[in-house]
Amino acid sequence: MQISQLFTRKKPQVLGLDISSSAVKLLELSRNGNRYRVESYSVEPLPPNSVVEKNIADVEVVGEAIRRALKRAGARHRNAAVAVAGSSVITKVIPMPNNLSEDELHSQIELEADQYVPYPLEEVSLDFEVLGPSENNTETVDVLLAACRTETVEMRSAAVENGGLETRVVDVEAYATENAFQLLLDQVADQGMEKTVAIVDVGSTMTTLNVLHDTRLIYTRDQVFGGKQLTEEIMRRYGLSFEEAGMAKRQGGLPENYEPEVLEPFKEAMCQQVSRSLQFFFGSSQYNNVDMVILAGGSASIPGVAELIQERLGIETIVANPFASMSLSSQVKPQSLSNDAPALLIACGLALRSFD
Repeated sequence: MQISQLFTRKKPQVLGLDISSSAVKLLELSRNGNRYRVESYSVEPLPPNSVVEKNIADVEVVGEAIRRALKRAGARHRNAAVAVAGSSVITKVIPMPNNLSEDELHSQIELEADQYVPYPLEEVSLDFEVLGPSENNTETVDVLLAACRTETVEMRSAAVENGGLETRVVDVEAYATENAFQLLLDQVADQGMEKTVAIVDVGSTMTTLNVLHDTRLIYTRDQVFGGKQLTEEIMRRYGLSFEEAGMAKRQGGLPENYEPEVLEPFKEAMCQQVSRSLQFFFGSSQYNNVDMVILAGGSASIPGVAELIQERLGIETIVANPFASMSLSSQVKPQSLSNDAPALLIACGLALRSFD
């Protein structure tokens, strides 16, 4: 077993690198005072099946895509923060005596970890973060323990190194999303305090629901559903290759029947997916409503989808743009960034690790 750096401490400037099923997303931020600036970014498509359900299947291919993304962005830094999917991480909040030093805490967690982790400990990377005093015991602190199979972390790191970068931070996607949520608070009533907010990230093959209450993550769940279904329907309907269909989806130029016969049914399916994800949350928690839905992921950019969800569910729904109050360097095109913004939420949360 190794105590890994899933929530690494003070660190150098890092690039946010989100490796999803369909693309590698790279983002470089800088900060002046309390104002962030987007220095560079790029989104590099991945060939089908190089990442399957958030697990890297082909390290070489993903490494090449990272190399291309790095070149296209022209990023200066060579340290990266990456994330593993929530589904591959076990997290547990455990009470610990509040008088332990960090080293003693390390030792204690190593001793007790096997109670909480269902894998052999020699196959696991562990990390922990002290959350603060326990609610009903003044003598203990709550510690968040995160465990991930070392193999999953190593596959990420190998792809990053193949791409010419060094892995400095391995985070968890849900915590990267929670981190980026701080940049969306101006769009949430009362800066998110006493509010329950659902962030629905519709990726290529997976939809992830993260729910935050008082700006803290309280629930996360993955379901198989994503924009790839729309791409495949375009392929089938119009006889295009996967690449051509993906291009047409983004750039337009499809026949007139595309919107009513292909796009609208997909938007309806997305509505149902959001509704179903929320029902799972309500069914497994004390909550029975959310105050707001924030859409993220590539499919969030589909025109009119946020309005449709708001109308169907009766919940205020917006599209995530973590860059709304950031300045941009001269090499970043505002329109491109605006289109890609919802898909860059995790990359943004990772890039913010530079400033922890």
